[in-house]
Amino acid sequence: MTLTSPDLDTDARVRANDRGHVFHSWSAQALIDPLPVAGGEGSTFWDYAGNSYLDFSSQLVNLNLGHQHPDLVAAIQRQAGELATIQPAMANDVRGELARRIAEVAPEGMSKVFFTNGGADANENAVRMARLVTGKRKVLAMYRSYHGNTSTAITLTGDPRRWANEPADASVVHFFGPYAYRSAFHSASEEEETARALEHLEQTIILEGASTIGAIILETVVGTNGVLVPPPGYLPGVRALCDKYGIVYIADEVMVGFGRIGEWFAVDAFDVVPDLITFAKGVNSGYVPLGGVVISDAIAAHFDTVAFPGGLTYSGHPLACAPGVATFEVFERDGILERVRDLGERVVGPRLREMAEKHPSVGEVRGRGLFWAIELVRDRETREPLVPFNAAGPAAAPMTAFAAACKKAGLWPFTHFNRVHVAPPLVITEEELVRGLDIIDEALTVADEAAAS
Repeated sequence: MTLTSPDLDTDARVRANDRGHVFHSWSAQALIDPLPVAGGEGSTFWDYAGNSYLDFSSQLVNLNLGHQHPDLVAAIQRQAGELATIQPAMANDVRGELARRIAEVAPEGMSKVFFTNGGADANENAVRMARLVTGKRKVLAMYRSYHGNTSTAITLTGDPRRWANEPADASVVHFFGPYAYRSAFHSASEEEETARALEHLEQTIILEGASTIGAIILETVVGTNGVLVPPPGYLPGVRALCDKYGIVYIADEVMVGFGRIGEWFAVDAFDVVPDLITFAKGVNSGYVPLGGVVISDAIAAHFDTVAFPGGLTYSGHPLACAPGVATFEVFERDGILERVRDLGERVVGPRLREMAEKHPSVGEVRGRGLFWAIELVRDRETREPLVPFNAAGPAAAPMTAFAAACKKAGLWPFTHFNRVHVAPPLVITEEELVRGLDIIDEALTVADEAAAS
């Protein structure tokens, strides 16, 4: 269903209510002008003015099965008619079914699931589990990371959103992860980057005191802060360090779990088994808030006779779990994982590499599946970013102009700092995908002009 004609009266009403009464996240309230969205279907959404947009950000990289997927909508409707809600202390059919399905696709030896309301509280509870099991409080996290907006999660976060929220959890220490294009270790190859990044991490463990460190948390593929695919051997190396020093390895898969790179869990692509996996977003495409922690059998056993001191009123909410079960059915019926791998290897990767050859503002492209980044620079030799780190206002003008060009052509992009991320719904058609890449290709001429100025 699409909007057949502009509805400017409704547009004005929605804008007035929003501007008068809604307090938006991460924003200076008087400096924003949120788009009133009338509806969406598949990989497209539209406003009340009659404009439609290809959703190349999957909203917040959570809409894996697209807008208004009929199977997910029907699952919610059916569940609402049967049992709208029940407290988490009771057993529930869809909650248990979803937990079973998640455990079946998780790495071997991870058979329990603790449900939360989203990704931030999944990370909060994973850290709590690690601290309780090890008796050690300190947690290591990367500088280039985002783990959520709650107290410990925002402290774990490495990006600038942490700054204004400090101090929060004083037991968090940050370290440099691998980033070959802008190596902190002056590496000349992926092999060197892996070796030197692991050496840096081990030195951090030693200097901070392994006896004080309960967990290391990593986004399996760094999301908002760069779509940084770990080089070969890095994640297994982290696993080995955790085993050596008695540290719990937490894999944050809030963004990349459930098909984003063509795997149920992204760790499967890197030959590593963590102790805890956090998830949210793609588990049910965000149709109803849901997240959770997949727990190793060893950690779960710790709480067999010791109570876990944590819980949420809406943990495993039936209306959230029902579309989660439907998500598994859609993935299996429609071969979602296979099509994500195919589109990434055959369409997105080659096309982005062509753009890198064509546009002088493109420093590097990287990614996997339907999760890619185009890093924009002023100079390919010096790799100076097109806009400064954490740029805002006039300093961010080149990226703002690029995004505006995309929107004018009918594509809603995901931009962050000096990067363009390509993260459309996993159900996007090949024709839509090519059309969206065409729009980005054309919009990059704006970035080229900015780089040359």
